[in-house]
Amino acid sequence: MSTARRRTAPRRAVRRSAPALLLPTLLAAAALALPVGCAAPGELRDHGAAVPVTPSPASVPLWPGAATAPSPTPLEPAASRSPEPPPQPVPDLAVPGQDVTAVDVRALLTKDPGVTQDERRVLEPCPGCELRAPEYRDLTGDGRPELLLAVGLADAAVLHVYTASGDRLLPIHRVSLLKGFGAATVGTDLWLYEPTTASSRTGRLYRWDGVRLALADQRVEGIGPTPEPESTPTAEKPAVEKPPGTGPSAGTGGGPAKPVAPSRPVGTPPATGSDALVGKQPLPTPARPGSPGPTPTATPLPEKKP
Repeated sequence: MSTARRRTAPRRAVRRSAPALLLPTLLAAAALALPVGCAAPGELRDHGAAVPVTPSPASVPLWPGAATAPSPTPLEPAASRSPEPPPQPVPDLAVPGQDVTAVDVRALLTKDPGVTQDERRVLEPCPGCELRAPEYRDLTGDGRPELLLAVGLADAAVLHVYTASGDRLLPIHRVSLLKGFGAATVGTDLWLYEPTTASSRTGRLYRWDGVRLALADQRVEGIGPTPEPESTPTAEKPAVEKPPGTGPSAGTGGGPAKPVAPSRPVGTPPATGSDALVGKQPLPTPARPGSPGPTPTATPLPEKKP
């Protein structure tokens, strides 16, 4: 019996110690779940500093005082355009300190091979020609502005965009437009607008692709109210018959309308015929108007002698 008790004693000790080992583990799990399970609904919590919100770029018009063109330039399909060679710097023209605002515009028009002879006419007295003041906007996203130059001719316009590449000036965009085109920048995007009709316009989006400003999108949007349709003439309304006694008599064949007679006073004998229906006394029949004749003159009567 003593041997059997010795063998069962260790087994009972192991069974009693198992709950003691599980208890710390359960307490630790309950401690981890306590902050989450005890949070009240709607309780404010601190999640750290708020993430700064960057406002969306706004549209900034270019040359807002320019007139609007009457019709658009035909859009050229992207598939039909041949690949252009990479732009080359303008020869014999330096950019002091990589600052395009210090570039002489007249010297630029003279030395840039991409400027045609017709465009150079703006440097001289030219009827209908226009050289708009240069604009400076960041279109490449490098934090430095680019030079936008618009040359207006008699019936067209050309837009040039240049960027500084080291101490050289690099043409990154050239497009022919109508003289009354509109332009705006949204962030680093360049939008060009040309009216399609009196109530719509065509917009083109140009975006920097690392080499030049490339066409990224084009759309047609409304800019004004739709013209109202022309009014259709309506048929004349038929004449409405008047009740008897309110107009000229049938026997007169038409004539000026008579004013309405006042109501019959109390004690007047009742009227008969159509006048009884309207409660009015009979009106005299007006005479038929004839051709006007000479106006008679009054003749004085002879005096009687006593």
